[in-house]
Amino acid sequence: MRAQSRLLLAGDSCIAMEFGNEISPELNRMVRRMFFLVKQADIPGVLELVPTYRSLYIYYDPLRIRLEDLKRKLRELERKADEVELPPQRVVEIPTVYGGEYGPDLDFVAKYNNLTPEEVVEIHTSTDYLVYMIGFTPGFAYLGGMSKRIAAPRLETPRVRVPAGSVGIAGEQTGIYPIESPGGWRIIGRTPVKIFDPTRDPPVILQPTSDYVRFVRISEEEFHRIKRLVESGEYEVSIRPLREG
Repeated sequence: MRAQSRLLLAGDSCIAMEFGNEISPELNRMVRRMFFLVKQADIPGVLELVPTYRSLYIYYDPLRIRLEDLKRKLRELERKADEVELPPQRVVEIPTVYGGEYGPDLDFVAKYNNLTPEEVVEIHTSTDYLVYMIGFTPGFAYLGGMSKRIAAPRLETPRVRVPAGSVGIAGEQTGIYPIESPGGWRIIGRTPVKIFDPTRDPPVILQPTSDYVRFVRISEEEFHRIKRLVESGEYEVSIRPLREG
């Protein structure tokens, strides 16, 4: 029988439902189930739901719902969680140019793992990565499922500026910088796609409750062609259903 979640206070207007203490698809599936259950329940006073690797944060208005009443409702919903049929997931394909000025750390990642740069790219583009959570900066997706064969440590000193669209590796995770920002991940490539655009609805392409990412290698010429289309509003990312099994 699955263990009951821990209900933890996260400030004076937020509860964290913690389902475990590891990064795993199984725990994240439980986070997703509760996300959909709480959303569908439309509990008066619940303001926002934030899924993470292993927890669901529920922000609420204490003037509209008492803490104990919210806890009781969450426990009621949790008892139904194993019966929830999750909606189909999708794979968002992210075109990416690797190496050179776009991926200054590709050679390091290859050398660190006793591989060639080509082998690193081949491994990196061979997996559908689960979007576990969004954080750090608007739209930054933490992706799980990367091969240990291309894992690499963070930079000892973070870069002051990492260009928007940079694709990086940190430990056994990979991710995309949605905006220009400081960062300490090893940068192996870059996508011309705008992961975050505040003028778009929704502003973030990737969603932690439904999406996987597949990186698709492109040439530098293709990078600039897609970038022009993105800037003119004519580019649409390729999305396909997740093939399970």
